[in-house]
This record gives sequence, structure tokens and C-alpha cells, in this order.
Amino acid sequence: MPGSMDRITTPFDINSTAAQVVDGIDLRGKRAIVTGGASGIGVETARALAGAGADVTLAVRDIKAGGQVAAEIRGTTDGGSVDVRRLELTHLDSVDEFVAEWDGPLDILVNNAGVMATPETYTDQGWELQFATNHLGHFKLTLGLHSALAAAHRSRIVSVSSSAHFRSPVIFDDLFFRFMPYDPWAAYGQSKTANVLFAVEATRRWAADGITANSLMPGAIATNLQRHSGGAQTPPNERKTTEQGASTSVLLATSPQLEGIGGRYFVNNQEAVVVDRPTNDMTGVAPYALDPANAERLWDVSLELLGI
Repeated sequence: MPGSMDRITTPFDINSTAAQVVDGIDLRGKRAIVTGGASGIGVETARALAGAGADVTLAVRDIKAGGQVAAEIRGTTDGGSVDVRRLELTHLDSVDEFVAEWDGPLDILVNNAGVMATPETYTDQGWELQFATNHLGHFKLTLGLHSALAAAHRSRIVSVSSSAHFRSPVIFDDLFFRFMPYDPWAAYGQSKTANVLFAVEATRRWAADGITANSLMPGAIATNLQRHSGGAQTPPNERKTTEQGASTSVLLATSPQLEGIGGRYFVNNQEAVVVDRPTNDMTGVAPYALDPANAERLWDVSLELLGI
């Protein structure tokens, strides 16, 4: 077992697929939720977990699309069950309904859904859309599922972040661009920093309940996520397939190397090195994204915003 400060390295790399990462791991009897499981890397994350025997719930906005994906996964795996439930992360009633309908333990929660570089948009509460979707919706969902995660003992939360966290820390004094001019990439970056900080604080608060959380950068993958940004802005040799893009999520959800370990950020199936400046290959992690004081502050601010 790695010590608390040892950097975790694995046999997998940028080219590894989700199926390779989970090969030989038995998830029979485990239950998993994948938000945004009807498109992009969410599909391949769900497929790998189901293929290893887990019973997977796709938490999706579009039930019809989710049903088609679930049927397709069932047709390509002989592992666990795959079902679909509606979840709209920016509608708090939808989050509450999803939580209320969940019954029994939850072993794996993959907070994968997200929006990227959207035009300036605000929710009914006045929250900037990317922060509301990528962070606050998942925050409320995970808080609601805490008892289910605790009931599973040794459960894991996977928080899908991005190298875009380098574009902005969490701007606590102006979370929703009331004063700063709106910048779609800064807003996205802030939300992705929040995803890393969430994993840090969730682990600190909940490790004693047997719950750990880690975050990751999936890599550059051409999916619907890029619909507002003109496609993946990455050299072709650095782009991943969706099967490769899902690999780090699946690693964090299943690897024995991460048993009892949380609050870390991974890229290309390796724990990232903290860097003073962004590197050209974007494989590091910014110190502000792992800062415990920032993580605790974000948790408190999020509770306040949600009225919890």
C-alpha cells in the first residue's frame, strides 16, 4: 500500500483503454452510477464497469438516448446489468428525485457529466451554467448519496476534471462573473478546478466512512463536449479514442492500488506531479487545485449556495 505521500504510478499509460485497465478485476455484486453515461467517455466508462460485472446505472438527461446506450452495452458485455435513470444536474429537483429513488449501497460514483466553454448562461438561481453543472449539481448529488456510499464500505467517487483547471482557480470573490467579463474558458477552468478540490475535501471528510474520492484529466477526446469550442484543439498524435479517454476514470474506480487512497489527481493513468506553471503536455496539476484550504472553503460555499 503506498504511503500517504507516495506518488502513485501504474502499469498503464496514455494509450491504455478502459477494458485493459479493468482486465482481471471482478466487480460482480458492485453497484455503480455514471453521470453523463449516454455519450462520450461516459459510455466507455459504463461499458468497462459493466463488463467487469458491476450493475451500472446511467444517470442521463436524455432517457431515450440513455436507453439506446444501455441496450448497446448489454449487447456487447455479459457482465452486470445496465439501467437508466433521468438526472438533470442543473435542476435541483431532478437531483433530489434521483437521490430519493436510489435504494441500497453504492460502490462507485463516477461524476462524469459536464458542459464545456458554453456561451454565457445562468441557471434560475443565477449560477453560471458550467459551475452549476460541473460542480454544484454533482456536489448536491454526491451529498445526497453519502449514506449509500457509506453503506457500501470502501466506496469510491471519481471526479472527472480537466487540464483546463490551469485556466482558472476558483474565484471565490466572483464565482458567477458578476464583475469580471464572462470568459467561457475561464468559467470552464474554474469548474474543473472545483472538481479536483471536491475530491480533496470529500476524502478528508468521508475517509472515516470508507469513502474516498480522486479526480482526473481524461485527455483530449473528440466528443459532444466540444460542441461549443470548435472541436478538440489538440495535435492528432495526442488525441485519444473514447476507450482510451475512459481509462483513467475506470482506473480510479477499480484499481487495487487506490484502495483507501483519495484526494489525488491523475493524468494518463498516473498520479500527476504538482507544477508551478502549466507544462506543454498538460500532465501536471496546479497547486491551488489540491490546496486543502481552498477545498474546505469551496465545500462550505457550496453548502451555502445550495442551502444545505
